[in-house]
Amino acid sequence: MPKPSARETVLDAYQDILIEHGPGSVTLDAVAAKANVSKGGLLYHFNSKEALLDGLLERLRRLSLADIEHAKTAPEGVVRYFLTSSVTDASMDKPAHRASMAALRQVGSDPRVTETIKECALLWREMVAEHIDDPLTAEIVGALGDGLYLRATMGEETATLVDQLDEVLRRLGL
Repeated sequence: MPKPSARETVLDAYQDILIEHGPGSVTLDAVAAKANVSKGGLLYHFNSKEALLDGLLERLRRLSLADIEHAKTAPEGVVRYFLTSSVTDASMDKPAHRASMAALRQVGSDPRVTETIKECALLWREMVAEHIDDPLTAEIVGALGDGLYLRATMGEETATLVDQLDEVLRRLGL
């Protein structure tokens, strides 16, 4: 696996600070120190905290789009992939989840954060709706996936629903 670029290392450090300590702990000095780069090195890639946030939101969009593209070709099908990955991807070792958690720490601080999170969620809902004939059932599946993701993120047991996914899909008429 290739070594991440300095830019990606800085974004990783920014995410880590957001996740571990919250937005109040983000300073350019703190991010530079966490990334083990000089402040000048950080400023070369991100000249402000706003630029760091832009980088994080771009990363979140990019990772979400990549996962959606993967879902479209998943052997188990889009709906099953969406629901299963809503649980399995809620792990701090998954880049998309880390980007989501870092962005969620910023909700309320900048309207761009909320808009990006809504944009990514809408892309998932639209993709699911493309594979389910009934719009209400598509919305139910979307809400189920969101709920599974939230539960898994909080560490709640979600295996029961995932283990019974065939029955869940049958009851939804899928």
